[in-house]
Amino acid sequence: MTCNVRSHAIRLGSALFVALMLVAPTSMVAEADEKLITGLDQSVDESGYSVRFDLNGAAETRLLRLVNPDRVAIDFIDTLPVVPIVTPPDNAFVATVRHGLAASDRYRFIYELKQDAVSSIERQARSGGEIVKLTIGNAANVVPSPEPVADAAPAASQEAPAPRRDIEADRDLIIVIDPGHGGVDNGAVSKSGTYEKEINLAAAFSLRDALLTHPRVKVVLTRESDVFIPLDERAAIGRREQAHLFVSIHADSIRAAGLRGATVYTLSENASDELSRQIAATENAADRFAGAQWQRSAPDVVDILVDLTRRETVSFSEHFAASLVEDLARNDVRLIKNPKRSAGFQVLMAPDVPSVLVEMGFLSNREDEKLLTDAAWRADVSEAIADAIVGFFRGEQAARASGTE
Repeated sequence: MTCNVRSHAIRLGSALFVALMLVAPTSMVAEADEKLITGLDQSVDESGYSVRFDLNGAAETRLLRLVNPDRVAIDFIDTLPVVPIVTPPDNAFVATVRHGLAASDRYRFIYELKQDAVSSIERQARSGGEIVKLTIGNAANVVPSPEPVADAAPAASQEAPAPRRDIEADRDLIIVIDPGHGGVDNGAVSKSGTYEKEINLAAAFSLRDALLTHPRVKVVLTRESDVFIPLDERAAIGRREQAHLFVSIHADSIRAAGLRGATVYTLSENASDELSRQIAATENAADRFAGAQWQRSAPDVVDILVDLTRRETVSFSEHFAASLVEDLARNDVRLIKNPKRSAGFQVLMAPDVPSVLVEMGFLSNREDEKLLTDAAWRADVSEAIADAIVGFFRGEQAARASGTE
């Protein structure tokens, strides 16, 4: 007996997309021939777990097997979903699904397995597009796909686990570093007169130098001197550079002078806690220094693709932030309690660039201020962050852990 699962939200998402195309201006209709996943249907039967992707055209796909933990992934090349992705129904093979941009031209669905399984892909033409069906089950019921399987599960003694996100071999890893505040915007100022804008710039230079010790890494700073850059423009720099990651560097101040340690923030409509709300409010207030030329609000964006892309970008940012917190702790960098937090930081709002904001410490705390003004300490922390970034994107940490380097 087959158990089909299609949520009302999925139907609504498709309806919204169709409606949007009907009323969209000419500039948006021009994008209507982009490859999209317009429907998603999950089912469970004797063969195992299946998911059907309805596309508005033929899309190139790639099937992967990832390890530690065991996962099956499917990439859609130059294709984006315009439907919500729902939790898999109860089944014997798939525990969870994660999804998001794996590269600028590749959208990935990752299915974490409950037990050893094989996977197959079937393709079928349909009116106005194509159906791609992914099935995950045991070898008795599922014939493995004849398509090439990349990153096949290796013997632990021979190969490292697959990288957490693919970067093409012929392309540099592009990191945009954003030293917070600058110019007329001093940011936080300690009781002894230390300016946050100066700490942020010094730390950004240090992180840039640490990243450039790794091969094939390009680093761009949103500012390289004491100048004011509006928040939207900082995010726009990340988009123009087609950055793999945007890192905003800060060292804030808070009324609780005893609070100290680093924090990693991601974007969220609702702050994860009161401290995050206060920090975001402080950082977002930076644009009060912007002149009239920066006060004009950008027109509302109604394209559903932008909203969905932002959601998946935030999802990827969350995974990186969690990994960065782990790496900082492993390198003995002091962290506050619950160091991975989220809030509505305007500087993190680029819809297609994974972004995090790193508060290295608090200038309102004397011990943190001593560290933040210490070039050697900044260099150590920068090295830890740089290693975490490159390790996350290229799997270097996994390779070192397995002893294959």
